[in-house]
Amino acid sequence: MAASTENHGPRTTGKVRPHQTQNEGLVFEKSSPGKKAYKLPPLDVPAVDAKTALGDAFRTTDGLLPELSEIEIIRHFTRLSTWNYAIDLGMYPLGSCTMKYNPRVNEFVSRIEGLADAHPYRPDVLAQGILDIIELLQKCLIEITGMDTITLQPAAGAHGEFTGILLTRAWHESNGNPRKKVIIPDSAHGTNPATAAICGYTVENLKSNADGGIDLEALARQVDEDTAALMLTNPSTIGVFENQIHKIAEILHAKGALLYMDGANMNALVGKVRPGDFGVDVMHLNLHKTFSTPHGGGGPGSGPVACKKFLEPFLPAPVLRRTTGSEGPGTRDSGAKGTLTWDYNRPQSVGRVRAWYGNTGMFIRALAYILANGPDGLRQTTEDAVLNANYIRKKLEDLYELPYKTPSMHEVVFSDKRQVAKGVKTGDIAKRLIDYGFHPYTVSFPLIVPGALMIEPTESESVEELDLFVAAMRSIAKEVEETPELVKTAPHSTRVSRLDEVTAARKPILRWKPTAVVDASYDAGLRSESSGEDPIQRKKTSAI
Repeated sequence: MAASTENHGPRTTGKVRPHQTQNEGLVFEKSSPGKKAYKLPPLDVPAVDAKTALGDAFRTTDGLLPELSEIEIIRHFTRLSTWNYAIDLGMYPLGSCTMKYNPRVNEFVSRIEGLADAHPYRPDVLAQGILDIIELLQKCLIEITGMDTITLQPAAGAHGEFTGILLTRAWHESNGNPRKKVIIPDSAHGTNPATAAICGYTVENLKSNADGGIDLEALARQVDEDTAALMLTNPSTIGVFENQIHKIAEILHAKGALLYMDGANMNALVGKVRPGDFGVDVMHLNLHKTFSTPHGGGGPGSGPVACKKFLEPFLPAPVLRRTTGSEGPGTRDSGAKGTLTWDYNRPQSVGRVRAWYGNTGMFIRALAYILANGPDGLRQTTEDAVLNANYIRKKLEDLYELPYKTPSMHEVVFSDKRQVAKGVKTGDIAKRLIDYGFHPYTVSFPLIVPGALMIEPTESESVEELDLFVAAMRSIAKEVEETPELVKTAPHSTRVSRLDEVTAARKPILRWKPTAVVDASYDAGLRSESSGEDPIQRKKTSAI
């Protein structure tokens, strides 16, 4: 693991070795006139005159699409796929994101034909199997959180926040006082203030105390009759559990305000403590973070919102319930006693917050994870996640600054304070980590820690994997001391070297566009073919 000081060449620990190093051109750049990857069979129906059928919408020139052979297409996308880093290749130390392994049993169950192919709006009487799954998942999540009721409709954590604050607002409005402000600690997730603002509230910041937690005296001074809620991430983004949480709840409730908990970090609490038992009124969960469902890529995630009984009337419609058998024939709820159905008769509901009933595929995966682990397994998962984070903390605290000495939960946050003395910042260290075969940690967040290195190993990682990561981080710390330029110019083993991030953010290139002049001539060519020249071929020639 000794640092290479001879040159700035590729560096890897053997963790995840780079594939072929050449860059990959765009399909437009690989295109050659006349190439095709398909051949259509002869028409077995009468031909249609497209120009007559389409009228003014008929196109007189082909679209500017790339022309490649089948093998070129296959190789292009296969090569691109080898660029991806994945949880199946190695550790994702991204703090706050909880990039844990997605068990294959989840994927198997979610692909069962009767579940995967069911139409969301088929009649309730024909969807009892899926509704059973939804009901059981709701019961499990209610038990895990200690809340009274839940909606699975929101499609992500931030969407769950939005729904939870809508419930808060609806409840205050029902009491004749909508209130004006939401208090948000500086250690909260960044989506919290955006959520409060979208819901029409003024956002007030609450500064953390020296331990990175809530200052109870400052909170008591700030909460008044205009406070709708405190949005609290617990454990916070620095991985600290609010051990005075019950007193925080008492301060809020004394003024008629609610305690909203951002449950994104529930993977540090499941099986150990329940938010409903320490005064939380409403909270969201991230099924992709705590319950192992995928992080996007294949569609929406899932951010269920659990709440106490007094907020139940305001839940998004429809709400799942079992019929009593007393409904009359021909009504929406008619059916045998005990049949599951969707209840739309919700006069105080905040309304639907998503199409369909939520992301059923995520529900199935999350329930499979919960049932496969069971209560003891879920508790062990939590304990392992906390143990792994503290293992990394102990192994690195002699080389990286630890801004808060408060015990860590599921993640540990260091700062680049020691490395900055050598001109090396957190972003440089993260880029150098790529050369060691690891995905970077979360950089420069949370904002209350200048130059933050936010690391969350999750419970997925073995001690052998953690030791490889620790060795890489210790090696980089040594490089900072001996050859800082090596770290400041990283990464060195990737196809694309260090990017100009400022220009990339301010002037992003989101589509292929060789030159403005060529585009203008091409557009003119589409409007008129009077010259007899092929505008597509002209564009290609000009681009070359």
